[in-house]
Amino acid sequence: MAIKKKITSATLKALTPEERRLNDTEVSGFHAIKFESGKVVYYVYFRLNGKQVNYKIGLATDLTPAQARDIAKQKLGEVASGKNVQEEKKKAREDTKRRKFLNFEVFLDKKYSAYLIARNPKTASKTINHLKSRFKHLLSKDLDQITAWDVEKWRNERVKLGRAPSTINYTVNTLKGALSRAVEWGLIESHTLSKVKTIKHDNTRVRYLTQEEQSRLLASIYTRDQLIREKRRSANQHREVRGEEPYPSLDNVRFVDYVEPIILTAMNTGLRRGELMALKWTDISFDNRYLTVRATIAKSKKSRVVPLNDTAYQVLFSWRKMHPKNEYVFVSGQDKPLTDIKKPWLKLVEKAGLVNFNFHDLRHHFASQLVMAGVDLNTVRELLGHSDLKMTLRYAHLAPEHKAAAVNLIG
Repeated sequence: MAIKKKITSATLKALTPEERRLNDTEVSGFHAIKFESGKVVYYVYFRLNGKQVNYKIGLATDLTPAQARDIAKQKLGEVASGKNVQEEKKKAREDTKRRKFLNFEVFLDKKYSAYLIARNPKTASKTINHLKSRFKHLLSKDLDQITAWDVEKWRNERVKLGRAPSTINYTVNTLKGALSRAVEWGLIESHTLSKVKTIKHDNTRVRYLTQEEQSRLLASIYTRDQLIREKRRSANQHREVRGEEPYPSLDNVRFVDYVEPIILTAMNTGLRRGELMALKWTDISFDNRYLTVRATIAKSKKSRVVPLNDTAYQVLFSWRKMHPKNEYVFVSGQDKPLTDIKKPWLKLVEKAGLVNFNFHDLRHHFASQLVMAGVDLNTVRELLGHSDLKMTLRYAHLAPEHKAAAVNLIG
């Protein structure tokens, strides 16, 4: 008996072997079948030469409903373009049989890398290098020999080293994603990494600057800028003595480099580091005083508009006048987008005497200032680009006067 519902973790759990099949309401042809053993397998059904055929996507223990649905969409798209996905899967199995070994490193280099490049060439090499560096001890292992115990041992070692749970979870999920693709392509029957559970941790940490800390940070930026100006003056004096062309003077410019403007922009817009570094001048409307975070660079994959307050406007306007021909707002070298600010940032934090304060905390600072100024949480959510209110609720405790006002309404 087939049931038409969206395939989710909840609907799969509620499905009985007697009901047997779930037909997804979101992607036509995407099905989940539960067997008497309790095993759930994802399939995608389509027509080939007029006949209905199915393509096994994989086990529910290896793939989440969302991952399986994405694969179903992909396969249906390939079928629509004329590809014989059944034949390709069969060929992949035969290729595996012909190879006595298909170890993890070969898989990453020969198979997975090409797949990632096709999806997102900008991040493909980063993902491959991340997997290789974190799981060096697994590179020589055959794919079907990588076990949950291997990953559990690695994870326990990282925990002992004090690595952040979110970082560990990201790496484990990246490995799971790679092996799930190997299952989809018929290179292995299944993997056991679904047994490696996500580390639960408190991600509600909110670190923002007090007025005194903010003053110290701004003072350390000012001191740094003055030191750079002094060094430039000294260098030009030496060049003048040697009869050499002086470097451009930094005495009459607002900013000595990108460090001050990117920090001030972060403090006053709440943009993530990656969003700031990918920001282009075409994303900024000085006439209307706002910037747009493009969907392609936003973590949520949704665009959002952030108004510019006076500080952000003046900073970006002055910085633009200094770099009228650049494409990117914050550049490294010849108009290449900035990729890191770690070195100067750590020096500034040390000089300012800030404890446990990361660059990302400038985003928390922005949100915290809004909440403490009485801005409602939904507006804060929209400005930060959170997909739902759960992430924004971490700032709710900063507005106790609003809770008190709410209670007093019935007093």
